[in-house]
Amino acid sequence: MEVNRQRLVDAALVVGCLALTVLAVKAHWSALPRPVIAVAGLAGSAAQWWRRGRPQIAAVTGAAAYALSGNPGPLAVGLYSGGAWGPRRQAWLPALAGFAGLAGWSWIDDGRLRAGDLWELALGAAVVVAVGVHAATRRELKESLEERAERAETERALRDEQARFAERGRIAREMHDVLAHKVSLIAVHAGALELSAGKDPERAREGAALIRVTAREALHELRAVLGVLQAEPAPYADLTALVEEAGQAGQTIEMHDAAGSLPPETARIVYRIVQEGLTNARKHAPGAPVIVTVSNVDGPVTVTVRNAAAAGAGLDLPSAGAGLIGLAERLRLAGGSLRSGPHEDGGWQLRAEIPGGDA
Repeated sequence: MEVNRQRLVDAALVVGCLALTVLAVKAHWSALPRPVIAVAGLAGSAAQWWRRGRPQIAAVTGAAAYALSGNPGPLAVGLYSGGAWGPRRQAWLPALAGFAGLAGWSWIDDGRLRAGDLWELALGAAVVVAVGVHAATRRELKESLEERAERAETERALRDEQARFAERGRIAREMHDVLAHKVSLIAVHAGALELSAGKDPERAREGAALIRVTAREALHELRAVLGVLQAEPAPYADLTALVEEAGQAGQTIEMHDAAGSLPPETARIVYRIVQEGLTNARKHAPGAPVIVTVSNVDGPVTVTVRNAAAAGAGLDLPSAGAGLIGLAERLRLAGGSLRSGPHEDGGWQLRAEIPGGDA
């Protein structure tokens, strides 16, 4: 669209210069013969079609056309184009060509040049070129501002996309934490229900009730994750309820919480670490006792979840392997660290350090 508009402007200028050429021939604006005036005017006018791509040639040709025909159209357009589209450091060239064209016409017309005329001619050529240079400066400034605006818009869109990506990742981690923990509890309850079915109806009813309650809690927590994720709900930081719930599923847990009151975000991270540790212990070492330790003594909050060696095969539950990855990323963003690996007693240990333990 912009290119078409520019070509229309160029065409209009060429037509205007040709119209002036006709007048120059009829009115005999130069002392030279009419054929010379016509040829010079045609050449100078046609050269303006390429004034953007070859501005210096347009300026020189327009100046020569004025010297031979007295036609000011190609001269004015050429000098302006030389300043507006030519190299900034070579703006003197169209100005010099314009001065030579003006001086040449005066010499041909009067047969002489007066010293006072030279200053006027030089000033006139310089002013036209300076107007072109000013227009080029404004054009470049406008393009620069538009480019900066586009770049800022692109950067804003990129930041928005990164924020959406980070939020999707955060939601995925929250959903993984909730589902992995609750599904493992449901699997444990279902296993117990399968064993007691037909043998102990009362225990079977209790197991079915636990499955129903656990499933309802899982749905509730998923709604909390999707609905009020930004609010960081406080119930997620209730370690006592988490340990009791795991104990009802048959895990033997020894809890040592000496951290005291913690900031909400730190407490939430501690909760997720303990939840992931208990879930992994339940999956890979069912029936093994677990020791959970949370401390905050003159430094970062330290969380340790250690289970004894597995007595049998782990539970056959699908796993995406994203729990520890999500925890590590969460701790990295909080300035903490996470280590996971076998313990010297044959079990497994998850240990994390979180800065900022003072509430």
